[in-house]
Amino acid sequence: MPDRAERQEFAAKLGFSETVFVDDPERGVIDIYTPTLRLPFAGHPCVGVGWLLDVPELVTPAGAVGVRLDGEFSWIEARAEWAPPRTLRRYASAAEVDALEVPPSGEWIYAWAWEDEAGGRVRARAFPGRNDGIEEDEATGAAALLLTQQLGRALNITQGSGSQLLTAPQPNDWVEVGGRVHLER
Repeated sequence: MPDRAERQEFAAKLGFSETVFVDDPERGVIDIYTPTLRLPFAGHPCVGVGWLLDVPELVTPAGAVGVRLDGEFSWIEARAEWAPPRTLRRYASAAEVDALEVPPSGEWIYAWAWEDEAGGRVRARAFPGRNDGIEEDEATGAAALLLTQQLGRALNITQGSGSQLLTAPQPNDWVEVGGRVHLER
């Protein structure tokens, strides 16, 4: 499915937060779509596709994303500037984040609070606000990457109903994002 319009239509039909098209599995060339738009980079899909293809890097429109697998986790390394804009909104407690209602469409909000600030544990929820049927995104690596860059420290983020994202700042404005991947058939 090489045509971008066909890809966009197919991604809308599937209705997932992101749909990834693999253009070259040996070189890791990918193309990422939400139900309504094409993304130059998305963290969570890159973690999963990196695991699936088992290549040293993925080539996205934003740039080359480093990939490594350590058995339990799949990791990517990307630049925060590649992430689409998000509003990072801090709350006073994890319970407050858990109690949030889905906000009206419009602004892309990454709601977060410390569960254990000294330990780097964060509770987060992601609300894309795109009016495309995705009210809450279960795992958002790009937003986790932005939060890690803003805070300047490694994080252990519980997002959505239980996804775990691990992050760590790297030299020269790179950020590493990792998570577990499970293949469902």
